[in-house]
This record gives sequence, C-alpha cells and structure tokens, in this order.
Amino acid sequence: MDLQLNGKTAFISGSTQGIGYAIAEALLAEGASVIVNGRDATRVDTAVASLREAAPGADVSGLAADFGDAEQVTRLLESLGSVDILVNNVGLFEVKPFTEISDDDWQRYLEVNLMSSVRLSRHVLGSMLATGWGRIIFVGSESGVNVPADMVHYGVTKAGALALANGLAKLTRGTEVTVNTILGGPTYSDGVAQTVGQIARAQDLPEEAMKDSIIGQNATTLLERFIEPAEIAHLAAYLASPLSSATNGAAVRADGGVLTTML
Repeated sequence: MDLQLNGKTAFISGSTQGIGYAIAEALLAEGASVIVNGRDATRVDTAVASLREAAPGADVSGLAADFGDAEQVTRLLESLGSVDILVNNVGLFEVKPFTEISDDDWQRYLEVNLMSSVRLSRHVLGSMLATGWGRIIFVGSESGVNVPADMVHYGVTKAGALALANGLAKLTRGTEVTVNTILGGPTYSDGVAQTVGQIARAQDLPEEAMKDSIIGQNATTLLERFIEPAEIAHLAAYLASPLSSATNGAAVRADGGVLTTML
C-alpha cells in the first residue's frame, strides 16, 4: 500500500533506538524525509548512518538534545524548521516503589515524558494549521489508562500526554491536521531488553526464560508475547499518512489486548 508520504518531513523524538528508530525506518521506507533525535550526538550520528545504510538514498538527518534539559530543547527548536509530521516518542520508564520516587524523579519524568510533547507540539502546530495539513502522533502506553502500581510516575505522565493529545486535536477542527495517540502495550524495545537482561543476570536465569516469565505475569495479554517495535511503527506510519484523514483525536490501541475495557 502506498501511504503517500513522498515529500513529507517528519521529526521523531527519542529515535536512535527502539520504537522511535522503527518508526523512522517505516517512514523512510514510505518516502518521507526523517529527522531523528537522541540525547547523545554520537548515537544520533550512528542512527543516521544505520538508517542511510538500510535505505540508500533516503533523506535522513539528526538533531541531538536531552529533553530533560530546557536549554538543549530551546536550541533544538531553533534548529528545527517546519515539519509535516511530528512523532512524540521520547520517554523514560522504570520500575520503582511509589514511596521511593523523589521530587527530582517526578520532575525529570514530567519534563521528558510530558513537557517534551508540549514544547514540540507548540512549535509545529501553528505552521501545520497555517498550511492546512499535518500529523502529530503521540507514542503512548496502556499504562496511561491503567496506571501500574510499580510505575506510578510513568503512568501519570503517559496519562497526561494522552490528555494533551486529546486537547490539541480539538484545535484542528476543520483542517487536515490530526492529533492521535498510539496506546502501545509491552514492547520489546532496546530499553526493555536491557532491563530484562539485567533482571535475568541478577537471578541467574536465561534471558528468554525471564522474558517469557515477565510477559506470562500479564494475565490480560491476548498476544501472549512482547510486541515488536516494528508493529508499533506500522500503525504510526499509517497515522502519519493522508490515508488516516478520518482518524483524529483518537487513542488507537496497539497493546496486544492488554487493556480489558472497551475504548
């Protein structure tokens, strides 16, 4: 299927690995120009080189910035021109008891998981509305709907981002600009793989056994396995395309059936 993304430019926050990188691959494959982002310039350069190797002739570049640092974000926005597609993907997560989450932890999570989307969306929305076309996509999580007890700070920021997307969509009335959220489920991103590996080593277990054990503890998953980043990316590419024109203000599930409520 031709997603009609030739000539479109996309910026993807947090895209040197994992879901963001997979979305960059998917958009490049559909002919879009892509700007990737990460905290470290070396990792950004490596991701750009890898994407160019995977898609020879593709138009891909990168901008480094830590979205937990307001000054770096300001510099990034000064370098980022108008884009047709914004993917708000950058995010932090960790398992941590609520009583051990400090004010500094909360501030960091709010800055990266929520305020990054506020600042980026504020930067691009005006030009999208002026031209009459644009796509803002939030890579959200089922944890923003069903907040996990062992990741309260993560779930709260994801719930906030879901509310932000809902509000922004109301500003697009009568235009061809859309704002949507992907509600992802347990995804075997690079960050998750590293965490699973650490737990497996600590318990002296094979990584695959730990991986199966973790997903097996989630009784509601219909997929009964981790989601692959590319499976989230396929949905993101569709939502970024003109073919998704009737989908706006939506929270679209790619959660593997983890959420049990009708949404």
